[in-house]
Amino acid sequence: MAGCCSFTTVAVGGLAVAICFYFFRRFLQGGRCYSKARLDGKTVIITGCNTGIGKESAKDLAKRGARVIMACRDLKKAEEAQLWVIRESGNKNVVVKKLDLASMKSIRDFAAEIKREEKHLEILLNNAGIMMCPHWKTDDGFEMQFGVNHLGHFLLTHLLLDLLKASAPSRIVNVSSSAHKFGKMHFDDIMLTKKYSSMASYGQSKLANVLFTRELAKKLKGTGVTCYSLHPGGVDTDLQRHSGTYGIILKLLMPVMRLFFKTAEQGAQTNIYCCVDEKAANETGLYYSDCAPASESAAAKDDEAAEKLWKLSVELVRLDQQ
Repeated sequence: MAGCCSFTTVAVGGLAVAICFYFFRRFLQGGRCYSKARLDGKTVIITGCNTGIGKESAKDLAKRGARVIMACRDLKKAEEAQLWVIRESGNKNVVVKKLDLASMKSIRDFAAEIKREEKHLEILLNNAGIMMCPHWKTDDGFEMQFGVNHLGHFLLTHLLLDLLKASAPSRIVNVSSSAHKFGKMHFDDIMLTKKYSSMASYGQSKLANVLFTRELAKKLKGTGVTCYSLHPGGVDTDLQRHSGTYGIILKLLMPVMRLFFKTAEQGAQTNIYCCVDEKAANETGLYYSDCAPASESAAAKDDEAAEKLWKLSVELVRLDQQ
C-alpha cells in the first residue's frame, strides 16, 4: 500500500511539473497575430526570407492574398523557399529577386528593378540580418553587421519611399531584437575598427534599427506610411551560424534552450502583426514584442542620437550625392 501511495505521489507531482512547464513555455513563446486582414491586390517585399521567420512571414502574407517579393542573396535557397511558400499558401503570386544587403550596388539595382516593374508597394518587411559574425566587411567597406542590419535596410527603404508613399496606407517593418538593450552607438568609431566585438556590433546594429524607425516615423508623419520595429523573441533558427565562440556555446546549449525557444512560425507572429494588424495601422514609430507595443531601452528613445544616426547614414550610403 505504501508503495502504491508513493507511486501516486510521484505521478501526481510529475504531472503537476509537466503542466507548469507547459504553461511556462507557452508564456515564453508569447503572443500571436489574430488579425484576419486580407492583402488581396497588395504587394509585399520581405528581405532575407529563404529561411526562419522571414520564410514563415512570407507564407502567412501570401495566404492573405498578397503578391510577395522574396528579396534574398542566395537565389538557390530562395527558389526552394519560394516553392514551399507557394505550396503552403496556395498563392502562386510569389516571386524571387536578387538582393545582397552587403552591397550598395545590389541594393540600388534591386530598388531600380522594383520601381520599374511594380506599380505599388504596401508593405516593406526589413527582416534580413546577420548575427555576431567575425570582423567581416561589406563590399563597400562597412563593418558587416552595421552594414547589413542597418545601412543596407536604411538605403533600401529610402530608395523605395516614393513607391511606399504613393501606395499609402503602407507600412515599413524593421526587425530588431531585445539585444538593442545592451547596444550602444559608437559614433566615434561606428565601424568598431579600434576594438571589434561581435556582440557589441550586433547590439549596436539592433539599436540602430530602433533609432532608425523612431526617426523615420517622424519624417513620414502625415504621409500615410507607418513604421514599426520589433523583437521576434528567442527563435530556433540558424541566425547564430556565424557566431564563433558564442555559436559553439549556443550549439552546446541548444538541446536545452530549444525547450524554451519559439519555433520559426511562432517567432514570425510579431512580424506579421506589424504588417497587418488593424490597431497597429493607427500607430507608428513604436517598438513591439509578442504582438504588442513594448518598452525599448533608454538609448533607443534618444531623439538626438536618432537624428545623428540618420545624418551619418545618409552620408555613408551617399544619399546626399543623389
